[in-house]
Amino acid sequence: MEIVQTISELQHVPKWGVQTIGNFDGVHIGHQEILAAAGRAAEKNNAELIVMVFEPHPVAVLHPEMAPGVLTPLDLKKHLLAARGVDRLIVLKTSHELLSLSPEDFAGRFLIDNIKPRMVVEGNDFNFGAGRAGNIDTLQKLGAEKGFEVTVIEPKKIKLSTGQTVRISSTMIRYMLEGGHVADAAVALGRPYRLAGKIISGRGVGRKLGFPTLNMEKPKQVIPSEGVYAGFVQVGEVLDDARTSEVKIPAVYSIGQARTYGSDFPLLIEAHLLVENVGDFIGRYMVMDFVQRIRNQHKFKSPEDLSKQITKDCGTAVNILTKKRAEYRIRIE
Repeated sequence: MEIVQTISELQHVPKWGVQTIGNFDGVHIGHQEILAAAGRAAEKNNAELIVMVFEPHPVAVLHPEMAPGVLTPLDLKKHLLAARGVDRLIVLKTSHELLSLSPEDFAGRFLIDNIKPRMVVEGNDFNFGAGRAGNIDTLQKLGAEKGFEVTVIEPKKIKLSTGQTVRISSTMIRYMLEGGHVADAAVALGRPYRLAGKIISGRGVGRKLGFPTLNMEKPKQVIPSEGVYAGFVQVGEVLDDARTSEVKIPAVYSIGQARTYGSDFPLLIEAHLLVENVGDFIGRYMVMDFVQRIRNQHKFKSPEDLSKQITKDCGTAVNILTKKRAEYRIRIE
């Protein structure tokens, strides 16, 4: 996948490709539907599949205090888009100047004048231009005038574990994670939600209890709500190695502040690996895939009570993850 990062490079993008524009945070099943439709059109026309994203999210520029949490940092987003068959990813830095363009000027600069796509594929809720004034109808009108086709993809819906049916969006997935509903988020994403970061030294509390943990440096992503979860870990010398490792290790995650030991603990992101002979991974990187929530966090009367509960959590996690191994085609060593 080729990466374009400046406006000046747009003139070198092959013409008559199939293009889609969006933030694509999460690269969820709704995004995947758009990418699949665009990919089929590109293949049919022997053209490139071109995706344009803007970093950071526009709200982070216009109203930083209201910026949404990030589901997929740019490096993970690149990996996911490449896996979906994207030929060329255009990553443009979001600025006030860019966000002040009218829909017509936006389309002129990023569609008509440089890329000249054969087709643009978007969801029916697509908005563009200053104040999000342009919508899918605006885009279709411009396409009819300027000679490109517009294909509209209907939204994807899923049925939640509660029985409720909802329309998939990045915002909805953030709500799911903030409520600890990682299993529902996995359905919406088409894969488990993933945190990625560096392994750092912890306080050694888990090791004293007989449950050593890998501790992750707090990533710049949406972190699922405090609780205990079952999931799979991958480890590598660098982040890319961790992401692409074929070995996934079953684990119990704890996200919380270790209130059993006082109130001065920062938020801890910990993974107890459900395998023996775990080595020293300090300084390496890990990814944590969240499969299912086990329970809420709460304060225990004693470390002994906490230890008993962790033993139960490990048993619960083993049962959950054993069932998921075949579904996720997981190799465990």
